[in-house]
Amino acid sequence: MADVSINNAGDLKAEIIRLRQLKSEQGTAIQARFSSPSAIFHTFGSLFPGGKNGIFNQDIFGLLSRILLPLTLNKTIFRNSNFIVKALVGYLSQKASHFVNEDKVMSIWDKVMSVFEKKKPVDYGIPPESEAS
Repeated sequence: MADVSINNAGDLKAEIIRLRQLKSEQGTAIQARFSSPSAIFHTFGSLFPGGKNGIFNQDIFGLLSRILLPLTLNKTIFRNSNFIVKALVGYLSQKASHFVNEDKVMSIWDKVMSVFEKKKPVDYGIPPESEAS
C-alpha cells in the first residue's frame, strides 16, 4: 500500500471514502468466491498445490498416512509433549506422508509375511554314498 499523507479534514474524508470503496470491492470478490458449492470446493482445492505432491493425487495409503501417522505419533510417543512439539510432529509427518504409497506398503507387507511363512523342509534325496544305493 502506498503511504497516504493526510494534511487536513478533506484528505481524511477522501481517504475514508476510498477505503470504504475498497472494502466493498473486496467484499464482492469474496462473496463471488463463496457463491456456490462448486466455487467453495474450487476455493479450497486451490489451497492445496497441484501436481505430483497434491493431496488428491495420492492413493489411499498416502491419504490414510496423512491422517493416521500424526494422530498415532501424538497419541503414543509424544503423549505428554507440548503444543509446539505436537505441531512439529504433525508438520513433519505430513511431509513424510508423500513418501508412502501402495507399492512401498505392499513391499513391506511382503517382507513381513515372508518372515512368518513356514519353511518347507528341503529333501535332498538319498545321498549317493548311502547303503541304499
